[in-house]
Amino acid sequence: MRAYFLLVALAAGPVFGQQPFSPEVHPDGSVTFRLRARNANAVSVHAEGVRETTMEKDDQGVWFLTTPPLTPDLYAYSFTVDGVRMMDPANPMLKYNLIFSESQAHVPGPASLPWEINDVPRGELHYHFYRSGIAGDERKFIVYTPPGYDAAARKKYPALYLLGGYSDDTDSWILAGRANVMLDNLLARGQCQPMVVVLPSGYGTMEMITGYPRRLGDADLNRRNLELFRETLLREVIPQTEKEYRVATDQGHRAIAGLSMGGTESLCVGLNAPERFGWIGAFSAGGVGTNLAAVSEKAARQMRLVWMSCGTNDSLWKTNRYLSDWLTSKGVRHTWVETAGAHTYQVWRRDFAEFAPQLFQEKRK
Repeated sequence: MRAYFLLVALAAGPVFGQQPFSPEVHPDGSVTFRLRARNANAVSVHAEGVRETTMEKDDQGVWFLTTPPLTPDLYAYSFTVDGVRMMDPANPMLKYNLIFSESQAHVPGPASLPWEINDVPRGELHYHFYRSGIAGDERKFIVYTPPGYDAAARKKYPALYLLGGYSDDTDSWILAGRANVMLDNLLARGQCQPMVVVLPSGYGTMEMITGYPRRLGDADLNRRNLELFRETLLREVIPQTEKEYRVATDQGHRAIAGLSMGGTESLCVGLNAPERFGWIGAFSAGGVGTNLAAVSEKAARQMRLVWMSCGTNDSLWKTNRYLSDWLTSKGVRHTWVETAGAHTYQVWRRDFAEFAPQLFQEKRK
């Protein structure tokens, strides 16, 4: 799929002409987006954190827009040309998505920002492909091993199972979230425990994607997706991980976390299996409440950390706040964090950078 979108971007050159430099990030943090489309009647750019979208055209047929100075971060964006959305054909920095991929602009910041690439020891990413007997399809999961990981050593590492959201692929936490970069930086600074991180497919059935948009919000499909996802995780991904990697297998050294749909899956799977997961993170959970009715006092007693967050400008804020209150009523001790921002990786990167250092700390017992 990623190769397909890259070919589309490359093919746009002959269609629209030789593309100008885009995006151009200026020293003050402003960004100029450009697209050559001589025969277009209207072109706009839709970028995170940018209100103005209408682009102007010069006498060379190049449409352009320069933003105000932006806070250092990664900004997803796309163009709309005469009503048709497209990625920036001049920009190889991709935010891959199973429904609609976008381009990304990087406004660099100080080395102290957790997602900035620094000259530190780096972990490795391992891709695994397999046939799921439960889901009945071909799928993959990605494993991050920290710097210094030695498959032949006796040391065992804690494991975090990290989930994306609806329409994300398994590598969204890498391409958009920069989770591996953040872990490298946190480890180099001594701010988190070395851990193995597993990024599985968050879908129990790919009808969640192939049925878009017709079946969006289908309660029966969502329920089946959650049930099948739980089975693929517990019966396929975790056993494969624990067979091939030096990871501890007890509850105190296993965590699950995710964003949006993955936040809901983390809560539903983790809280209903307190003997398997001691640590849970849910960032801007979507569709909360599903299959949580069975949460028991046992879960409340055994959880080492339940960490929930949501942006105050997120349409899911009220739902997440209600869930936090509901967990309190069930006696589930948890942390609730509100941050500025909407339903975006700009919020979730910060969530992860705050959540990861709290994992697998002995004082949490």
